[in-house]
Amino acid sequence: MNPPINTQFWMGSAGLASLNYCVTALLFDGSNSDKQKEKSMDPDAVAKAFVDHYYSTFDANRAGLANLYQEGSMLTFEGQKIQGSQSIVAKLTSLPFQQCKHNISTVDCQPSGAGGVLVFVSGTLQLAGEQHALKFSQMFHLMPTPQGSFYVLNDIFRLNYA
Repeated sequence: MNPPINTQFWMGSAGLASLNYCVTALLFDGSNSDKQKEKSMDPDAVAKAFVDHYYSTFDANRAGLANLYQEGSMLTFEGQKIQGSQSIVAKLTSLPFQQCKHNISTVDCQPSGAGGVLVFVSGTLQLAGEQHALKFSQMFHLMPTPQGSFYVLNDIFRLNYA
């Protein structure tokens, strides 16, 4: 049985309004309630929580994705490689549309080395004012932080033309 998953979004250091994505899987030791033992996280639960958060944030406020990336993070967007949180968010906020809605069709995931999770997403992207939705695929490599949250190390996005 998998440990209980506590999915939460928490405020950054010193109460700043920066959101950090945090998924913790803690199992309380019944013999000593003051101690908590971290258990292996369920990749499916991590992936689902991340995908829900990422796309709802993207659709509402793309700039709010900044804290999911770090300076070593890389986005490949339609073949263009972009590195670093600020550059990634600059790319995402400069896309030629203001409003969109992601509809997720599939989410597949696998655990990766060093506690990471690979997440592959497919779905459609409906742009405001457009009649037809665009099909897309996106892959994320999530890596844990020492604070118990995850950040996006790698992000690859492609529109699927058929």
